[in-house]
Amino acid sequence: MASFNSHTTLGAYELGVLASFILFGVTTTQVYIYYTRFPHDSSTVKFLVAFVWACEMAHAICIGATLYSMTVVDFGRPELLLLIPRSLATAVIFSGIVGACVQVFFAYRIYGVSNSLYIPCLSWFLSFCRLLGSIMGCVYGFTTKTIPEYEVEWAWLLNSLWSVAAGNDLLIAGTLVYWLYRRRPEGDQRTVALIDKLVAWTMETGVVTSAAGLLTLICFVTMKSNYIWIAFFVVVARLYSNSLLASLNSRATLRALVHKTDVYIQNEIRTQSGTFALALPQSHAESDTGAIC
Repeated sequence: MASFNSHTTLGAYELGVLASFILFGVTTTQVYIYYTRFPHDSSTVKFLVAFVWACEMAHAICIGATLYSMTVVDFGRPELLLLIPRSLATAVIFSGIVGACVQVFFAYRIYGVSNSLYIPCLSWFLSFCRLLGSIMGCVYGFTTKTIPEYEVEWAWLLNSLWSVAAGNDLLIAGTLVYWLYRRRPEGDQRTVALIDKLVAWTMETGVVTSAAGLLTLICFVTMKSNYIWIAFFVVVARLYSNSLLASLNSRATLRALVHKTDVYIQNEIRTQSGTFALALPQSHAESDTGAIC
């Protein structure tokens, strides 16, 4: 490999793994916060969080094993970097599982807000296609010997996989924003504040995950001679898990916002009437928050 460039191969992958490990630490912290703050959540959501974290742990082990193989086991033999490590191929399926689970969760939120199954069913179908594509990508990673061969032979699969994932993210984010805005005129001051916050968070998470997928696709199409696209790929799964945990943990912030808004309304009514104050029970505020979230 006379043209071997360690910066765009080993260096790119190593930076991607380091960033992925940092985000995995953030995910683990958020999981701890979730189980501490919301012990009364349904067993289904608790299982989803545990399952996603377990898949993230397996994904981290796989990409870490790949890095060790590239930098230690195959040290001084750059020609071996062309081979597809089995651990890297295995990481593909864990990344697909995490992304599909998170998209299914947010698609179910669409159903909760809209009471319509059309968009959720479409999103669930796209999530299934993504999971199926990840399984195929893993299998073909075991049967294909080198990364250049994989990039040529299965480019259509990777292009489809990332395009479907990014499109589903945008579909979910756009639909949630649409239905939340439709409910905005129906609410009082407290509900409007909650919806505005949810809209901002939905747009942020949807844009981040879809942009990461599109960036991976662009790097794969334009820079197949290096591993920059692989570096982005090992980070994408962390963005999905962190968006899920951030969404669940944000309920504490939303409830605090409800309380703050209630206090503001009470003060406004006291100022205007001098005698009457509106008091809402805490349970009512929490139920509103849970319904919107």
